[in-house]
Amino acid sequence: MDNVLITGGAGFVGTNLADRLLRDGARVTLFDNLARQGTQHNLDWLRATHGNRLRFVRGDVRDAAALTQAVVGCDTVFHLAAQVAVTTSLDAPRHDFEVNALGTFNVLEAARAQARPPAVLFTSTNKVYGGLEDVAIRETPDRWAFAARPAGIAETQPLDFHSPYGCSKGAADQYVRDYGRIYGIPTVVFRMSCIYGPHQFGNEDQGWVAHFLISAVRHEPIMIYGDGKQVRDILFVEDLVAAFLAARQRMDVAAGQVFNIGGGPDHTLAIWTEFAPLIRRLTGRVPTVARGATRPGDQAIYVSDIRKAAAMLGWTPQVSVAQGCERLYRWIVAQPHLFAPADDRRSRVAVGAAYGDLVALPAEVAAAG
Repeated sequence: MDNVLITGGAGFVGTNLADRLLRDGARVTLFDNLARQGTQHNLDWLRATHGNRLRFVRGDVRDAAALTQAVVGCDTVFHLAAQVAVTTSLDAPRHDFEVNALGTFNVLEAARAQARPPAVLFTSTNKVYGGLEDVAIRETPDRWAFAARPAGIAETQPLDFHSPYGCSKGAADQYVRDYGRIYGIPTVVFRMSCIYGPHQFGNEDQGWVAHFLISAVRHEPIMIYGDGKQVRDILFVEDLVAAFLAARQRMDVAAGQVFNIGGGPDHTLAIWTEFAPLIRRLTGRVPTVARGATRPGDQAIYVSDIRKAAAMLGWTPQVSVAQGCERLYRWIVAQPHLFAPADDRRSRVAVGAAYGDLVALPAEVAAAG
């Protein structure tokens, strides 16, 4: 793997992937429109770290001609560029479709136009499985749990696209699979769960682990939707990059496959009842929270069944939840120019005006840790 193109390459995952590839000696081109918060900072960091070994093309995946030019000479395309938030897709469904569905189609067509098409590895989402209404769950005092799926959700789960985001990513997911079947392009689909780590500029709509830790460092309140017992499997970005590279190194078995990629049953976290004590241990404080109703399409629990990736790729997560959160926290506090504490009084007033009265952390959570 010598010549690599990463779409969305200045984003959170792209930055970590590019850094690893460059350290391993690959030639890397980033293709990014720098529209997302933090991308310019990430690009500057990559340039400062790797110098002119990094090539950057400012472009948009909706621009088919620019993509086709960028793909020329590449052995591998990691297609990470996307509109990533369900909430944004509800407000701007056409933009969501054009970036996720049309953008992915453009990548595939650019690959198909090459005399020797590159491998295309695509980051899909667990949202292609919808609300999982057919999967029985149960409630415990601190979290939700599957009633009868200890290993989590497997790739055999029926697709059931919910929200414009689910539809656009689901359509892209299926296009990637079918271009592998019909045109013989080596493709791999990763249906990802929650990914977190350094270089992530999380916000309320996407990247919740980073968002919560950044808010704690900045002394800003957090909005919690639902009961806070929703469970997600979370995967440290270093482990995700390892999964990408394992698939690329084993394309003889990985091509044409779909993998659910996440932390799996051993790397789960209830978004507030369990995360709040961990935040307190790391930062010495727990942010004040506001409460909101459960958002449409918000699963009470999602955990990836990662046994297929383990069997076919020899891959399993190596970084524990506690280790990963500490590493992300240390990266955040090492960037005071980006995440300096905000005025606590002003931030509380702003969030209170937006969301209503702030409520204190439940006593049993505030006392934990």
